[in-house]
Amino acid sequence: MTYWLFDIDGTLVDSTPAVERAWRTWAAENNLDGEAILQVSHGRRAVDTLADVLPPERIDTAYERLLALEMADLDSVVALPGAAELLASLPRDRWAAVTSGGRELMSARLAAAGLPVPDVLVTAEDVEVGKPDPAGYLLAAQRLGVDPAECLVVEDAPAGLEAGVRAGCRVIAVATSHSPEQLAGYEVIPDLTHLKI
Repeated sequence: MTYWLFDIDGTLVDSTPAVERAWRTWAAENNLDGEAILQVSHGRRAVDTLADVLPPERIDTAYERLLALEMADLDSVVALPGAAELLASLPRDRWAAVTSGGRELMSARLAAAGLPVPDVLVTAEDVEVGKPDPAGYLLAAQRLGVDPAECLVVEDAPAGLEAGVRAGCRVIAVATSHSPEQLAGYEVIPDLTHLKI
């Protein structure tokens, strides 16, 4: 029996325009290079990306501002092709979501996209270290009560794919935010319409 562990941003929902607008706005407000930040932010916890560019004492305030920008920009968030159908076909106790985002924002994005919030939702607040560390996927398997080897991780970002492998899960990459070339070394599908239960 397979248990499914999904990333959210770029895997279940298309939030890329909102994410990029938020980072660019925040970077401009802080006289930083938004494009350089976007090169390293995808698939990582915001606090980890902020730690790359700010001293520790400024991270909490910066995170709150970034969260406010993203919470105010939910209108453009939509379900990616095949996401609604795939989730509807899975029993609720057979899948979880593991995200680098915060619980409030991820729940809001799933709702904005018309997707269910899973019973097992592992967010940035639940782990000490974000992806590519395997902690999030290990915790999701534990909360589902299964061995990680029984789990299939579905991810769009290299950091998340590495986290899934390090957790001992099988992984599939969806080429929704990265090119197949950037996902080399993994089984790659164009989108979730190519996955069947």
